[in-house]
Amino acid sequence: MATTSSSSPLHLRVNGRDCTTPATPDTALLHVLRNDLELNGPKYGCGLGECGACTVLIDGVAARSCVIPVRAALGREVTTLEGLGTCARPGPTQQAFIDCQAAQCGYCLNGMIMTVEALLRRNPDPTQAQLRNELHHNLCRCGTHVEILQAALRAARLRLSQPTNPEDAQ
Repeated sequence: MATTSSSSPLHLRVNGRDCTTPATPDTALLHVLRNDLELNGPKYGCGLGECGACTVLIDGVAARSCVIPVRAALGREVTTLEGLGTCARPGPTQQAFIDCQAAQCGYCLNGMIMTVEALLRRNPDPTQAQLRNELHHNLCRCGTHVEILQAALRAARLRLSQPTNPEDAQ
């Protein structure tokens, strides 16, 4: 849980918006995102940065928010699952996971989607081996690995078929 600081609020940039939090600089970024900003895409899994459920993007790089102090995100762009799209208009990676029904319980999906998103931003046309390598640190207890891999491959195809400039899509 975020701890109230006696000093001034911290300023973050999350999903393209400027946000403030009364949390102390040592508070885990995950707690600020969930408790202060009410962004529930990142999940609390292991609390050790091992399972991937809490994954967010920091300046486009996948990061485990449960072990990152909020001070490490100051002055950087944080993107959560909510920043990739909406229920009405999901982003391509989100849409691929929906299309492939790549979930059972869904608890791991935040981490899977954010990890795939980070890879596709670096490498828009990864091989299946590259996707497997990228995802091997994300844990799924339900066994939907086949569907997750299919969704990751579909996400790459969807992203490649869409205009690179969002204004071109309108």
